[in-house]
Amino acid sequence: MRKYFVQSLLRTLVVLAAIVLVSTSAISKVRAEQLPQVPVPGMVTMVDLGAKQCIPCKLMAPIIEELVKEYQGRAAIVFIDVWDNPDAGPKYGLRAIPTQIFYDAKGLEISRHEGFMDKKSIVAVLQQQGVK
Repeated sequence: MRKYFVQSLLRTLVVLAAIVLVSTSAISKVRAEQLPQVPVPGMVTMVDLGAKQCIPCKLMAPIIEELVKEYQGRAAIVFIDVWDNPDAGPKYGLRAIPTQIFYDAKGLEISRHEGFMDKKSIVAVLQQQGVK
């Protein structure tokens, strides 16, 4: 009787482990598909990596929204929430949030900044790359 119970328990654990692996894989794929392509091919790109609940990130949100509108078609301004997309932290080598990473039109990282960054400083980096 005890042997039957142990075998049944082991089968149940194997099934549960398989379910967890499949669902974790599906979650990772959904998150990865949600991430925008960065850098944007052929465009100067600024990616702001932060979180919607982080205080300095909240202070930067209106700045990022303005820049998205002002630079539409001339430069790519992208926000990635690293709390919603935990794979982004390791992918971009984050040590703190917010972090802003700037790429030239060839896709090479040209600059990185950690912490709050004001609009004037962001615009200066974009202008250094020839974005008017």
